[in-house]
Amino acid sequence: MEKYRLPMVPGPVSVPQQILDAAVVNYGSADLEKEYIDLYKATEKALQKIMRTRNSVVIQTGEGMLALWGALKSCLQPGDKVLALSTGLFGYGIGEMAESLGCEVRTVGFFFDESITDFETVERAIREFCPKMITMVQSETPSGTLNPVGRIGDLKEKYNVPLLYVDAVSGLGGSVVETDKWHVDLCLGASQKCLSAPANMAFLSVSERAWEIIEETGYVGYDALMPFREAVRNRYFPYTPYWHGTAQLYAACCLILDEGLTRVINRHEKVAAYCRERALQMGLTLFPAADAILSPTVTALYVPKGVSWKKLDAALREEGLVVGGNYGCLAGKVFRIGHMGAQADMQLVKEAMDVLEKTVLDF
Repeated sequence: MEKYRLPMVPGPVSVPQQILDAAVVNYGSADLEKEYIDLYKATEKALQKIMRTRNSVVIQTGEGMLALWGALKSCLQPGDKVLALSTGLFGYGIGEMAESLGCEVRTVGFFFDESITDFETVERAIREFCPKMITMVQSETPSGTLNPVGRIGDLKEKYNVPLLYVDAVSGLGGSVVETDKWHVDLCLGASQKCLSAPANMAFLSVSERAWEIIEETGYVGYDALMPFREAVRNRYFPYTPYWHGTAQLYAACCLILDEGLTRVINRHEKVAAYCRERALQMGLTLFPAADAILSPTVTALYVPKGVSWKKLDAALREEGLVVGGNYGCLAGKVFRIGHMGAQADMQLVKEAMDVLEKTVLDF
């Protein structure tokens, strides 16, 4: 498949040339060379700035799901209580992942078009259930919504819940993420969304409390976190690190930090507002409810009445525009425009919305 003229899929996103170039190098063996250790440390420091944390950051070779699974398996044992706060496919999915590990899971569920707003229900669940871990998603990509992580972090602290686990994969680098301020113990990210790198690296911040629990749990496996605690100091990783992927991740972080994190987030917010304004002007309907918090990295829209998603997708592709479909109960009903990372570009979004408008009016 050739590259589309207007790539607007909500991840993996279009990769800038500077990031592609970082892999066109014949690096040495990451197991042997000090230069890799220096690169890993520099990448960790850059990620700490973007994640707004002083906690250590583990960088793993693999797509973002590696970090999601690794954090659960490294911290949980059969019978542990997990409170899953769920507003969409990924929120409910994390709860199912914990169940598959033998955990006792209680789900506080909301409709897919909502953000978490019923804090009384959440607080009651925390008080009555006494979970070891609370899980949630910061930016629900399929729904185009954000969740107020800070409010949940305050409740976590109030009731001394050991762990707050947050999937920030599609929001980090394009929306406000305050890992330490929000009391997040495990903040999970990936390379292919707002960071605009290939889908080959996962990472997560780990609090000191989380490290204590990881050591108690003693999980070993490819996705285990424990081997990374002293990996840099000992210059020994649990598997051969991916030098090219780490170099691309570092290049991606540098692009964000060179522009300035606040400016990057503002850029995402501006293109998101423009995208939604244009969508409403052409008669489309936003999927999120009126009181939901909208994500600045992705816009979710209902497929127009009288048109199938298959036909709409094909028509847009003929014009060089590719957007995202959806999954589960939203499949065929809701589509998504990914204005994240390199695609949070006003000119690109304008051209994409021009094509979308022409296509919609032609039906």
